[in-house]
Order: sequence, then C-alpha cells, then structure tokens
Amino acid sequence: MSVSIFDLFSIGIGPSSSHTVGPMRAAAAFIDEVRSTYDLRAVTRLEVELFGSLAATGAGHGTPGAILLGLEGNDPGTIDPTYARDRVAQIEQTQQVIIGSEQPIAFGTRAIVLSPGKNAGHSNALRFVAHIGSAPNQHTVHASTFHSVGGGFIERADAAPDRTGEVAQAFSYESGADLLELCRRQHLSISDVMMRIEASRSSERDVRSRLLGIWTVMADSIENGFHSSAPYLPGALMVRRRAPALYTRLASQPSDRADAMDWLTVAAMAVNEENAAGGRIVTAPTNGAAGIVPAVLYWALRFLPQLHSRRQDDVIVQYLLTAGAIAALYKTGASISGAEVGCQGEIGSACSMAAGALAALMGATPAQVENAAEIGIEHNLGLTCDPIGGLVQIPCIERNAVGAVKAVNAARIAIHGDGTHRVSLDQAIETMRQTGADMHEKYKETSLGGLAVNVPEC
Repeated sequence: MSVSIFDLFSIGIGPSSSHTVGPMRAAAAFIDEVRSTYDLRAVTRLEVELFGSLAATGAGHGTPGAILLGLEGNDPGTIDPTYARDRVAQIEQTQQVIIGSEQPIAFGTRAIVLSPGKNAGHSNALRFVAHIGSAPNQHTVHASTFHSVGGGFIERADAAPDRTGEVAQAFSYESGADLLELCRRQHLSISDVMMRIEASRSSERDVRSRLLGIWTVMADSIENGFHSSAPYLPGALMVRRRAPALYTRLASQPSDRADAMDWLTVAAMAVNEENAAGGRIVTAPTNGAAGIVPAVLYWALRFLPQLHSRRQDDVIVQYLLTAGAIAALYKTGASISGAEVGCQGEIGSACSMAAGALAALMGATPAQVENAAEIGIEHNLGLTCDPIGGLVQIPCIERNAVGAVKAVNAARIAIHGDGTHRVSLDQAIETMRQTGADMHEKYKETSLGGLAVNVPEC
C-alpha cells in the first residue's frame, strides 16, 4: 500500500479536489517542467484544454481559476483563499497571468478550451502546451497531459506508476482482508498498523504532529462555517448558507436539550458551505465529501462520554489513522473520484471512513471496524454525482450531512455485532468499482443528468 494518509488528507481550497485542487497542482507541475528545460522568460504563448468532466463543469467547480493560480506557481495547500479569489479576478481584468511568478503572458479563463466530448484517456484530463517565439516562427517547446484522479491527486498521462511511497513488506496491505490478517498476526489495531506504515516514512512524532495539524484545519473549517457572515454561497443558484443560523439556534439551547444529531448535521454542512465558497478545507478523501469525516469526529468529541477520559490528541490521531487506512482501500481498489464512479466514490467512501473510524473510537475490534466501514459504503452504492449548475452546492452540502448521520448509524450497528457479517468491505468496494464502470457518464460529475438537468438553475 503506497498511498500515504497525508495524500488522502491534504489541505486545499474549495470547491473540488479533482476539479480545483488537482488542476491547480497540474498547472504548477507543468510550469515546473517547462522551467526545468527552458527559461520561462522565453515563453510567449500558452494553450490549455480541458476534457471530460473538467470541461463539462468548468467554472462551476472553479477549474479555470485554479489553473490560472497554478500557472503562477501557487499551491492549493498554502494559498490564502481570499488571495485566490482576488487574484483570479485581477487576472480576468488584465487578461495577463505571470507564469511561475516570472513571465507575464496574455492569458485568462476565456483562453482555456473546454472539450467535454473529447476523450483524453481519463474523465478528468487537461493538456498544457507552451510556445516560444512569435508568429510566424513560433513553435512548441513543451506539452503535457495530466489526469486529475480524485482527492487532489494528479498523474502525468505518460508517467509510470509512482512506487516511491511503498513501505516495508511487514506492514503492507492491498485489501481489507490483508489488513484484518495483519492486525490479527501482529496483534495490532487498524490505527496501529497505519501508524507503523506512516512512521516508516518519517517518525511517529512527526505523524502525530501532522495529523493534529490536519484536525486543526478541519476544526477551523467547521468553526468558519458556523460563524460566516455571508448570507449566500457564490454562484447563480443563490444558495443560502444554513449552517450559521442552525449553529446559533443550537448554541442558544441548554446543553441538555441540544439534539446531538443536529450538531452532527450542522458541522458537516458548515464544512461544505466553506468548501463551496472556496474556503480552506481538508480533502477527506475529496472536497465534495470533506464534511463527513470532521463532522463525525466533532460529534464524537462532544457527545461520546467514553472519550472524555482520554487525551483528546490520542482520540484524534486514532480516528484519522483508522479513517486513512480505510480510504487507502478505496483509492487503490476502486476510486474516490465522482467523475470516475459517481458520488458513491466521494460521499460513499467518506461515510465508510468515518463509520469505521468512529467504531474504533467506540472500542471496536478490527473486524467490527471493517464491518462498520462496509455498512457505510453498502448503503451509498449507486449514488450519482449530479451537481446543479456544476456547483458543489446542491445536492452536495446536504449529502455530507446525511452521510455523516449514516456513518454514525453504521458504527452503532457494527459495534453491537461481533464483526462477523456476510458482505466484506472488499466485496463492497469491488461492487462500487463495477457500479461506477456501468454508470452512464451523464451521472458522473458532468452536470448532464439527474438533478442537474431536472431542477432549473434559476
């Protein structure tokens, strides 16, 4: 298992990991490739073309603006969301982008070619071409095609698989069955196994510190969503933010009257309203499903009495390690991309991750954790990705709230059993993969089917 938990939980900005974070990284990677061979100051023209789902949703997912920011060398993990919005607006006004922060080029979002009907080897493909010289002697010096494969991951279309992240064979696993056997043989919990894997890349102290940093960003995204003063989310749909009003109502109630599931709901919605507004969030495992994992942990820390006697840092680390171990199974065994398998790959995998991780906090055995994760995905199989207007708002925000509730229910069901169950997590993940392959393209993050065409945008 070569996927790192810090790839699955990466800090970025909204609204989409595959359509915003990935394209920004791809654009920055392309500029780095050009810089490694040529003087950027010699570049006179750029071409950018988007294919498949990237082209179909376009501006609704923030893809063109993300590409402009990436061309200037910005990183989604460190860029300030306010700067990002302001800089894209400035580029659109001047129609000039400064590639690699070195060379001004006449370019803007209108120069990006959208080709939703073309096949470029992946449902989320984008191609970059750099030219030098001036007409009629202008010629291409570098061209690259990238695939944005979900969760902010990118792959160069002609690159060999990256095996540099692989860990010692003693703690490697390729399936849920492997993971359970590893736990049994080594007498370890799932979070222990994941810690051994990550610590083989750095150190346990570093892993803990980075995971706590991830939780800080997650918790901040919840609080920012609670306290936003913006009445509406960006875009033509004019979707009203609901998390601030619900938070205010819940916070004003006596603690013994507060509905725990309402707190779970509002936390999930808060994160995804922040995501929809282009705020800073953590892919978990994607932006579109970023509210489920943090909301369930937020709820557990607040409402599970058995956790109150434990160090909070230990609870956070155990939860995120367990969720990450489950996420890696989806990344390698199927997909976490809505453009590849529909929303079952995003909401479904996030629900599964949160369910298994919550079960672990509740004292579950590895088999019960696997059972909870299986329940979480089984009842999201077939979920389509059909954002109205290409915006990560309807039905995405409510889907996170519902997915969080499902995760808690799945964990509770599993904890009452002994871990024995008829459908394995591996079988459910394979079913998700097959279902995604059979799903019509219009239901896979293209805004060409489902709610996206049956609900008027305005």
